[in-house]
Amino acid sequence: MKKLIGTGVALVTPFKEDLSIDINALKKIVNYNIDNGIDYLVVLGTTAESATLTKQEKEVVIKTVVSVNNGRLPLVLGIGGNDTNAVINEINNTDLTNFSAILSVSPFYNKPTQEGIFQHFSAISKISSKPLIIYNVPGRTSSNIAPETVNKLARNFTNIVAIKEAAGDLVQAMKLIEICPKEFLVISGDDMITLPMILAGGSGVISVIGEGFPYQFSQMVNFGLKKEVDKAFKIHYQLSPIIDYIFEEGNPAGIKAVFKKIGLCEEFVRLPLVSVTSQLREKIESFVSNLKINR
Repeated sequence: MKKLIGTGVALVTPFKEDLSIDINALKKIVNYNIDNGIDYLVVLGTTAESATLTKQEKEVVIKTVVSVNNGRLPLVLGIGGNDTNAVINEINNTDLTNFSAILSVSPFYNKPTQEGIFQHFSAISKISSKPLIIYNVPGRTSSNIAPETVNKLARNFTNIVAIKEAAGDLVQAMKLIEICPKEFLVISGDDMITLPMILAGGSGVISVIGEGFPYQFSQMVNFGLKKEVDKAFKIHYQLSPIIDYIFEEGNPAGIKAVFKKIGLCEEFVRLPLVSVTSQLREKIESFVSNLKINR
C-alpha cells in the first residue's frame, strides 16, 4: 500500500454556529490540504467528531470530500466501534468505491483481551473488500493492542496492511517495526513522535497538526523518509509548540482554533466537547501569526 506512505490527515468536520455541518468550510479544508502537499485524506476519524454525527451527516461528509477531492488523493474511511457485528454491518452497507482503505479503531470501553482484539479484527478482515488499517489509541479505548497481536493479524490476513499507532510509546512503535512483515506499514498516530518513528522505520503519519500546517508537516515527513535528519528536525522543533497547544484542551478543539485563525472554518464543536479557553486561543493565534502559512 505505497499510496499510504507519507502524510495523511484526519479531517475535521467544520460546523456552523447552529452546529450543522459547514459544507463550504469542509471544501476549503480539503483543497487547502491537497494544495499544500498532503498525500492522502482520512474521512470520519475521531478528529471528525464522528461519534456525534448521524448516519445522514456522515453521508454528507463523505459525499462532499469525495466530490471535492475528485480522485486527486487516496481516501481512507473511518469505520470502527466496540460492537463487532455493528462494524461489519456498517462496512457491508457503505459504498467504499472511492476509498483505498478502512481505518478501524480497536474496540473502546469493552476493554477486550488480546484474543478478543484479534478476533474482532479477524472478523472484520474476513468481510472487508478494502484493505484495513488497525487504529491503536489506548488513551481513548482503554486497551492497548500489543505488538504481538498486530504481528499475528498482519501475518494471518493479507488485507490488514497497516496500523495507525497512537499509544505515544516509541519503544512499542519500534517493536512493531521490528517484528511485523516488511511490507506492513507502521503509521504514526501521534504528531509529536512522528519523526522519530519514521527515522526508526515507520511509514509516515495520520496527523491532526498536518491539516493545519500541511506544507510544513508534509515537508518534515518527506525529509524524514529520505533520512535528511537535520532538515526534518528543524521543522519538527519549529512545530512542536503548536502540537502541544492543539491537544492541550482536547482534539479537535485545538485544531479548529488554528483553522479559525487561518480563516478556514469556525471553532464550533459539539458537546460534550467545548471550544478552547481564551488563554489557549491566545497562544494558538500568536503561534499562527508568527509562522509563515503556505496556502
